[in-house]
Amino acid sequence: MIYQRNDMEGRFYNWVTDSSRAIFAGRPSRRLFDRFNGDQVLFIINFYASFFERFTLEEARELERQIANNLPMGAKSEISVFNWIKDTSKQVFL
Repeated sequence: MIYQRNDMEGRFYNWVTDSSRAIFAGRPSRRLFDRFNGDQVLFIINFYASFFERFTLEEARELERQIANNLPMGAKSEISVFNWIKDTSKQVFL
């Protein structure tokens, strides 16, 4: 499943131009994470979901809510956000 912009519940996101979206590809990096950047939030959610055969729309929305409401202030890079998701997820990460 690919989580898309129209699937997101949050309406407070900033969006980059189409040409800038290409930077959110591959693996999470030490790039600064902005929880208000919709493209970056989608990137993290979809990267995480790629590790599971079955990742539902509701699980993606729950992860979006967790990022919006519970992400610690110390999670500043994409890598630290991804590690926080792994550590707090109800999914069994292999």
